[in-house]
Amino acid sequence: MKKKIALVFALVFLIACNNNSKGKRILTSSSGNINNLSVVIDNELWEGSIGEQIRLILGAPVYGLPQEEPLFNMRQMPTVVFKDFTTKNRTILKIEKGKPAETKFLKDVFASPQKLILVSGNTNKEINEQLEINAEKIVSVFKKAEIKENQRRIKKSLNTKNNIEKTLGLTINFSTAYRVAKEENSFFWLRKDIKTGTMNIMLYEMPLGAISNDEDAINDIIKMRDSIGQAYIPGPLDGSYMITEEAYTPYLNKTIIDNKPAIETRSTWEVKNAFMAGPFINYIIEDKTNSRLVVIEGFTFAPSVAKRDNMFELEAIIRSLQIK
Repeated sequence: MKKKIALVFALVFLIACNNNSKGKRILTSSSGNINNLSVVIDNELWEGSIGEQIRLILGAPVYGLPQEEPLFNMRQMPTVVFKDFTTKNRTILKIEKGKPAETKFLKDVFASPQKLILVSGNTNKEINEQLEINAEKIVSVFKKAEIKENQRRIKKSLNTKNNIEKTLGLTINFSTAYRVAKEENSFFWLRKDIKTGTMNIMLYEMPLGAISNDEDAINDIIKMRDSIGQAYIPGPLDGSYMITEEAYTPYLNKTIIDNKPAIETRSTWEVKNAFMAGPFINYIIEDKTNSRLVVIEGFTFAPSVAKRDNMFELEAIIRSLQIK
């Protein structure tokens, strides 16, 4: 019996050695709240022009929110304290002065999953130039990492008791915290109760070509949203319903959802004839295979509190959509 146990341990040891010989590393799991970013930079650089540039890029306000909120919450730490548990954050921006000017996008350096962006330069000017040149990609890499992490967490408790796939021919991953509040004429309204209000998702389809491809697109989108709001999203008073807020200029952007072209719209909604409002993010996906537009929108009602993370969760859910 002892010989058998010894043989098992020997086999385990040999397998471990073989894995290490192939260059595989055992990494601890990364940590950190969604949209919390570690910035490894010495204090004098953080307090100068480089710190200002970082805050300008990664602390820029999220468009479409009624209150100003930054893209990421940043925690700065000097290089000397960047060790042990402080290296395990999921997203890290590291600044190194006195080295050739470059920007490296690294994966799983100290933990997994992890995105570490290393920006270096011999002078402050070179570092600032690297940050400016790569600003869009830096934001995109960190945002995609956080979307992926949010989706991973959502998958731990998926709501599978719904008719979305059967009715609309698509799948979407959302947690059991959401319920189907309304299902009518191929229209779905999903709701999640939060302490200060609700988080919501709408799903429906429109005819292919219902939205213009020119400067009239935004007007078409507003008309579409307002008609859907009148038909399906009532307010607290008789005759009240959700519409697009006129005072807030919508942000329009072309993007990709499920490898298909889509239009992204961010702005704020309000309730006609009632004092209710909040942010929304709307995607119109071109589904040529099924000769239709798939429309999916997330909106939040949470008066007087921060809404960035609520909207980010809704975006993560929306980006899980797959058309059959």
